[in-house]
Amino acid sequence: MSKPDKSKAYWRENKKYLAILLSIWFVVSFGCGILFKDLLNRYSLGGFKLGFWFAQQGSIYVFVVLIFVYVWLMNRLDKKYGYNE
Repeated sequence: MSKPDKSKAYWRENKKYLAILLSIWFVVSFGCGILFKDLLNRYSLGGFKLGFWFAQQGSIYVFVVLIFVYVWLMNRLDKKYGYNE
């Protein structure tokens, strides 16, 4: 694989990972905190309604987990395409 083809494939996979992870974050933060809050508020977590919890804390926790997932995916991608140090 030539260097330009290799870098295009690398960035194509990188953008795919970003789109997936940002979509997950959007669904959790906007969907669970705003759109589905009435449905989620039927349940509670730690004494708080689940919709409220997602709006205040859950989306932040999911974002932190997604950061670690992204780091793990990018390390694998770097090794796959030979960009690791």
